[in-house]
Amino acid sequence: MKKIRTNKIAVFLPVVMLLMLTGLMCAAQKSIRDESMVNQQERMVFKQWDRSKFTPTSGWLGINPYYWLTWGLHPNYPKTDLRPLAGAGPQFQRLSLAGLQKDADRSYEIHSDSLAKVAKEEILGHSGLLSVADPLWLLYYAHQLKPVTDFDPLHALKGLSAGIKAKLIGEGSYEWYNGEMKMLAERLDMTRKSNQDRGARILSYHGMLMDYRKLMGIWSTRVSTAGRFISQGLLQKKLKARETLIEKWTENSDVEIAKEVLRRRKY
Repeated sequence: MKKIRTNKIAVFLPVVMLLMLTGLMCAAQKSIRDESMVNQQERMVFKQWDRSKFTPTSGWLGINPYYWLTWGLHPNYPKTDLRPLAGAGPQFQRLSLAGLQKDADRSYEIHSDSLAKVAKEEILGHSGLLSVADPLWLLYYAHQLKPVTDFDPLHALKGLSAGIKAKLIGEGSYEWYNGEMKMLAERLDMTRKSNQDRGARILSYHGMLMDYRKLMGIWSTRVSTAGRFISQGLLQKKLKARETLIEKWTENSDVEIAKEVLRRRKY
């Protein structure tokens, strides 16, 4: 019996010891909540900087030793808000500065976009490659200057008699006209292809249109002069050959002519 009792004690004793150690370990892992540490943790982030939560306090007559052990070397610490996200905290300042920089970047971006838009408009207005799409050119100057852009040397002699053609070619008027038209066509082509301000290009179009009209006036005058010269030459030949008939003249012919002029006058 004694031997059996001894064996039972030997079996249960380790179990009891293990349970006691487990209980002690559980007691060692008990959570401890220190209000002072919690308040300090809240101060270190963003939650609060309440002067009443600076524990331990000085106590009655300021004789609390824990207060002096905690705040004795830093008496001004509770008076200064050191939270990173406080109104004057470093993190708040960094965030504010980042926001200001973001606004500045946005304004710079808008300004650069405006400059890019203006630059594109100026490029479109100055580029000679796009001059063919100019509205004023399409609506007016392309039609007015078409004889210059589509110049045909034979068109100037079209519809003229053989005598007038020979006269214009012989005296050099036709060669002069062709040279002037080719020069005007080259000027117009250079103006359309060169990069310049749209206003300057339009003024060049207008100036060349005036030059073209002036040239056409001179050419018309030379064609008329050549026609009159040929007519006078034929008349002189007829007079020399006595082929011209002179109507019967009387003394009253001049008087009748004068009366007819006075009768038909309007003023």
